[in-house]
Amino acid sequence: MRLILTLTCPDRPGIVHAVSGFLLAQNGNILEAAQYDDAVTGVFYMRVCFEQPKSDSKTPAQMEELFAPLAAEFGMKARFAEAARPIPTIIMVSQHGHCLHDLLFRLRSGVLPIEVRAIVSNHRDFYQLAASYNIPFHHIPVKADTKAAAEAKLFDLFESEGAELLVLARYMQVLSDDLCRKLAGRAINIHHSFLPSFKGARPYQQAHDRGVKLIGATAHYVTGDLDEGPIIEQDVARASHGMDVATLTTLGRDTESAVLARAVKWHAEHRILLDGHKTVVFR
Repeated sequence: MRLILTLTCPDRPGIVHAVSGFLLAQNGNILEAAQYDDAVTGVFYMRVCFEQPKSDSKTPAQMEELFAPLAAEFGMKARFAEAARPIPTIIMVSQHGHCLHDLLFRLRSGVLPIEVRAIVSNHRDFYQLAASYNIPFHHIPVKADTKAAAEAKLFDLFESEGAELLVLARYMQVLSDDLCRKLAGRAINIHHSFLPSFKGARPYQQAHDRGVKLIGATAHYVTGDLDEGPIIEQDVARASHGMDVATLTTLGRDTESAVLARAVKWHAEHRILLDGHKTVVFR
């Protein structure tokens, strides 16, 4: 069985030696290892993927119990996870489906290690798409006077489905502070990188009117501060004066889809460690 260990702790000599020695004592063979020492905060980050022989395989819970004394000695926050286990996920979408289509295609192609338990939308546009992938579709309309009830229904669904990740694939409703706190570190959003320059409606029209030369997208964890959560991934594409709004929009949506897919994949592979308002991403 392949397991992944992720940890953070105050930096000090001997961490790597102690971790590798522990894994060796458990008959673990390290397949991939990455580490980062933040010289400003003094925090050490590490991700290790290792394999155990079938005759001596242990579950993540068993490994955490065995690792507890070492974690206490170094002041570590550590977690073990099964590498091959797909992350139970709920995807939310409104009326722009490019990110949803891309995620589902990657899922069916076997390159995205998630298990989509449900698709949720405040519109009915994509119920047939969900059905074509044999994924339950839940229509949860949202109005100002029903927002609290809609979010309660969403969170109940998240828990009842055993979901561990919520992906906002161009879901155009702002989540409340309360729901953001409940889903801290478990909800990923995508938006065009024109923020804060081109807020509000028709951002690609605004960008076209300003003659931008770069367009982009940002994937980040959701927080109560709108579009200001810890950034996971960003990318840009070149634009030119000859592009009309439709071309610019297509280019931007392609970028959004790719950026969101990478963020979801890295989260599902336990490659992202939170560092306050920032992230450490072991690609």
